[in-house]
Amino acid sequence: MKKNIRQALLSTLLASAFAVTGSVAAAGTLAVNIAYKGATQRAVWQSTLDEFHKQNPDVDVKVTFVEEETYKVQLPGWLTTQAPDIINWHNGERMAFYASRGLLEDLSDDWKKNGWDDVYASTKSASSYQGKQYALPTVYYSWGLFYRKDSFKSAGISDEPKTWDEFLAACNKLKAAGITPIAVGARDAWTLAGWFDYLDLRLNGNAFHQQLMGGEIAYTDPRVKKVYSAWKNLIDSKYFIDNALSYDLDGAQPFLFQGKAAMMLMGTFIAKGFPPKLAANMGYFQFPVIDAHVATAEDGPAESIHIPSKARNKTDAHRFLAFVGTPAISAKLADGLGSLPANSKSPEPVEPISRIGFQILSNTKGGIAQFYDRDMTKEMADEGLKGMQKFVSDPTKIDDILNDLEQSRKRIYKKS
Repeated sequence: MKKNIRQALLSTLLASAFAVTGSVAAAGTLAVNIAYKGATQRAVWQSTLDEFHKQNPDVDVKVTFVEEETYKVQLPGWLTTQAPDIINWHNGERMAFYASRGLLEDLSDDWKKNGWDDVYASTKSASSYQGKQYALPTVYYSWGLFYRKDSFKSAGISDEPKTWDEFLAACNKLKAAGITPIAVGARDAWTLAGWFDYLDLRLNGNAFHQQLMGGEIAYTDPRVKKVYSAWKNLIDSKYFIDNALSYDLDGAQPFLFQGKAAMMLMGTFIAKGFPPKLAANMGYFQFPVIDAHVATAEDGPAESIHIPSKARNKTDAHRFLAFVGTPAISAKLADGLGSLPANSKSPEPVEPISRIGFQILSNTKGGIAQFYDRDMTKEMADEGLKGMQKFVSDPTKIDDILNDLEQSRKRIYKKS
């Protein structure tokens, strides 16, 4: 009997000890879910997590890698049930969608404690929802105008255009030299969105642009029509390649590669795909200023990391954010992910076009937009992209297109 009692007591003590050590182990486990595209992206994230563990040996990092498209589908389920401690995602409306539903941790104290207001000043707005920060930006990429240096030279263009008048003058010189000024793959509607974004940002500014993206401004507003009118002038002047709607991005790039077109408005991510012989001949410049009274804003879609509100190990999750928010780690991620470091204190990229993009985004005073379909709800973005393709097909239909978009805005955002 006494033996049975001793065995029972021993079993109880062992069970208690296991429970204690088990809870300690759980408290030191950081669950990280990462979306990735390709082996290179996975490798740089794994290396970053390994480096964090090396500096924080008391934290056991458990990472789950999920291909990006699958990740998008699974993310809502994680956030509403058993959430990991760290996720990567996108800034802007895509972040705000989850923050507004209480599914992301408020990181405002992290921003204050780590001095991020300074080093992430250009992406703070896109990291915020209702005045609070819910994201740490990791990398982003610049949008601007790629151009062939030899085409500019043969057309007698000595300097990169900095103003709208200079840009239009350059387009006219290119046409006179028998070179189409601009290539665009309009079959991919998002390539058109870059033109809308920049014309709106340069004419109306980022505050207006974000209100429009948020459904707060009517598409029949004269300021929106002003954007389309400026765009119509480019189309009517035949500055774009013919039959642009017949080409996607891959189909439009050869116009640039073969010297048939001189420029393309696009993100810096395409630079890695330039033929080696062409790369040295390609330049890149900031979208020209149209109205000097409007603060210059840029498209700089940012990737970010977040702590879900239902995370179990928030203590170590905050430690991980502080680690990733350093200049060295931001630069490392940017290099491995083919992007630019969001941390303005990171070393400038070595590759020339990436370096120009980094300088543009780091120095912008008018704010960073996340790109058309990342700054608004998907349903409205889809309607807007279809409207842009209709516009390119027939630019005389501006009023009809804007009236249709306004009806969509009222329906989607429940405006009277």
